[in-house]
Amino acid sequence: MATPQAGMKKRQIIANSNRTMFIWVAAMSAVLGVCLVLSVFLIQHITYKMKVLGKLTETSSVVKANISSADELVKNVRVYESDDALNSVKARPDDKALQVVLDALPADPNALALGSSLQQNLLAGASGVVVESLNVQPVSEEAASGELGTIPFVVTVSAHDANSLKDMLTRMERSIRTIDIDTMMIEKTDEKYTMTLNAHAYYLPGIQVQLKDEIVPVKDTKKKASKS
Repeated sequence: MATPQAGMKKRQIIANSNRTMFIWVAAMSAVLGVCLVLSVFLIQHITYKMKVLGKLTETSSVVKANISSADELVKNVRVYESDDALNSVKARPDDKALQVVLDALPADPNALALGSSLQQNLLAGASGVVVESLNVQPVSEEAASGELGTIPFVVTVSAHDANSLKDMLTRMERSIRTIDIDTMMIEKTDEKYTMTLNAHAYYLPGIQVQLKDEIVPVKDTKKKASKS
């Protein structure tokens, strides 16, 4: 009767061992899974921190370059403020020398200001010239910041002497504001000369310098967009 009991005890020990082994394997699998998840999370966190650090380094380089450029800009402004050529062509005695640059190349496409300048200074100042019509076309689409834009206009003038028209063109050529003539048509009658000009002036929108916040995305949306 002892032999069956010994066999049953042996089988029970083996069953307990198998159960213990299964518990240990399951526990180690769970621990391994948690470690893998933590490892992936840590890798993603480190990668994101490196991306943020890269953006901070890039921003620091830009700020340092801007500080250096600002110092150079201040030096250039001081030089131009004492420039004799700029001071000699100021529209008003109280203006600063750099105002001449702004008058020559304004920052906005002000059609009314251009029309007033043409009519009161360039055209009206020419002796013997009569302004028949002046049409400054408003700019439909403004140029981007830092890019040169144009303001087209059409002017028709008349004079009894052709030299008066020549003098008017000379005044436009000597103007501090750059004006390019696209087409020119001259008609002559017994009484006068009539000239029609299709031309354009220029403007240059200012470049805005400002600090802004940038959010670094956790996931790269560009790669997802390219894959899709």
